[in-house]
Amino acid sequence: MAAKVRERLTVSKQAAQTFDGEKFNLRKLNELEVRKQYQIEITNRFAAFENLSNDEDINRGWENIKTSAKESQGLEELNQHKPRFDEECSGFLDQRKQAKMQWIHDPSQSNVDNLNNVRRDASRHTKRRHI
Repeated sequence: MAAKVRERLTVSKQAAQTFDGEKFNLRKLNELEVRKQYQIEITNRFAAFENLSNDEDINRGWENIKTSAKESQGLEELNQHKPRFDEECSGFLDQRKQAKMQWIHDPSQSNVDNLNNVRRDASRHTKRRHI
């Protein structure tokens, strides 16, 4: 029973943390010309919709703010992540696998030292890729 509740909570948390990928570039508001343009667009759009009912007015107000922000400031560009696992990482992992197989077949001290060295190199390389 407790596992089902935990599972439902994690699924609901994941669903709540979704991001639609649209983010306004607010740094442009520091520029005087962009700020004035945004203020003018907002006032013009609100002046056009003054005689609507409250529910329609609130929804239209938010839409006005969003469209004005898109037009004057633009959207912030999302950072593209670098691929972390490449051919070089694959080569290090293959070396580690080979060293482990040698150690399993012949557990001598030289194979243990070789395995430790290869593990360390593979770990360092993959950690550098994540940074």
